[in-house]
Amino acid sequence: MAEEAILGFLQNNDEIAHSGYFAAEHNLDHEEVKNVIKSLQAFRYIEAKVLKREFFDLTDEGKKYAAEGSPEFHFFSAVPEEGTISMDDLQRMLDPFVFDVGSKQAPKKKWVAMGQQVSRTVQHVEDKVKEMLLQIQQGLELDQETLKSLKYRKLIILTEKWSGYSEVKKGPNYAPKRRSLATDLTRENLQNWQELDFKEYNVNAKGQPVDSGHLHPLLKVHSNVKTELLDVFTSSSVRKQFKDIFCQMGFEEMPTNNFVESSFWNFDALFQPQQHPARDSHDTFFLKAPWTTRELPEDYVARVKQVHESGGYGSRGYNCEWKREEANKNLLRTHTTAVSSRMLYALAKGPFTPKKYFSIDRVFRNEAVDKTHLAEFHQIEGVVCDRGLTLGDLIGVLQEFFSRLGMSNLRFKPAYNPYTEPSMEIFSYHAGLEKWVEIGNSGMFRPEMLQPMGLPEDVRVIAWGLSLERPTMILYKCDNIRELFGHKVDLKKVKENPICRIGIESA
Repeated sequence: MAEEAILGFLQNNDEIAHSGYFAAEHNLDHEEVKNVIKSLQAFRYIEAKVLKREFFDLTDEGKKYAAEGSPEFHFFSAVPEEGTISMDDLQRMLDPFVFDVGSKQAPKKKWVAMGQQVSRTVQHVEDKVKEMLLQIQQGLELDQETLKSLKYRKLIILTEKWSGYSEVKKGPNYAPKRRSLATDLTRENLQNWQELDFKEYNVNAKGQPVDSGHLHPLLKVHSNVKTELLDVFTSSSVRKQFKDIFCQMGFEEMPTNNFVESSFWNFDALFQPQQHPARDSHDTFFLKAPWTTRELPEDYVARVKQVHESGGYGSRGYNCEWKREEANKNLLRTHTTAVSSRMLYALAKGPFTPKKYFSIDRVFRNEAVDKTHLAEFHQIEGVVCDRGLTLGDLIGVLQEFFSRLGMSNLRFKPAYNPYTEPSMEIFSYHAGLEKWVEIGNSGMFRPEMLQPMGLPEDVRVIAWGLSLERPTMILYKCDNIRELFGHKVDLKKVKENPICRIGIESA
């Protein structure tokens, strides 16, 4: 209806001066009229110009100036054309209000020279203030600078403002009625193309974005390895990128296909006491069914029991009862070090050979969730087993490993772990949080853990572990792990985050 009204009106008239007034006169909704104007303008049926206009009325003071002239003009007129006049004489001659305002405005406009005596600096002036006020009374438009000065002196007041209205004229394709345009290239339309008007196509316009899957930031982290671009997108997991680093350093991957582990391999084999708070249900997810393991290597279990209860291999042990039923309990593994304990036990069965192992997989902790902790996350672990290893070897391997992750700015802090001595926490500077963030733990496995397995006395094992999420947070400058992994992930960030290349210095 609005379209018919607009095109019909322009058939007998040159323009629609104001879309708002037009809508009111024809009993139309102005929002509908605006939408029709945009559509007709796109097809060049009409040409439209947006109107922006302010209307002012004079204040009482402004009306007085418009009728009688401005105070500064009266002040100037009272000064003799030749010679001077004293301020006292001017004050007696003029109205107090005219004298007060005029004595300020006339010098500002450089019409007079002020002192004890007042004289003209120009012979003739025009009362521009009166002229501008008269123009506003006549409905004429003034420039913004002039309006600003009059509003500052409180001589005018805004009464109406046009915004969002349009002035409409005929366009080059004007017609009293919109032509029906063919939009589809069907067989029938192509056969009758001479009889049809086709809609113009903008072949340079971008199409609608195609919805598609996007790689999660954890899958976008890419190692600084020379690969074809295709490899970046076809890699099944970020695990491959870390695996590349380990393999370059000569490590072998450990099997990590058992999320469910026995307390024996998860805790006891690592010389972690059965009274340790980490074994409590508040820190560990225990299974209800099956709640116990089926079998354990009995000879090894006996040696572990002995070193826990009464010590050995230079240790006094924990001097408390070790219970088999505690060791038998099944749980969701709290660290992949449980896998390392199995691998080292298997290594001890044959002639000793130095080994370097790694694993990357999921672990579970029954702890409070906050901006840097989740109950379920991925752990990366590296283990080096050889004769005569020292703490210096551990620090050197850590510097090499983390530098390949782009985190060469490291700090180490002494720590306590039941199965490593000495132990160190690993920190890297987080640019997003602007502070040092713990990214891993490390140490040398204790003799109480290694020698019951059957490894030679001079064999030492250095190891470290970190979460997959922490380095990714640093590389993406993300300060809340819940925005990176879990149900609170922002899907927009998942779509827009770039591929992040491991190997770029982030600290």
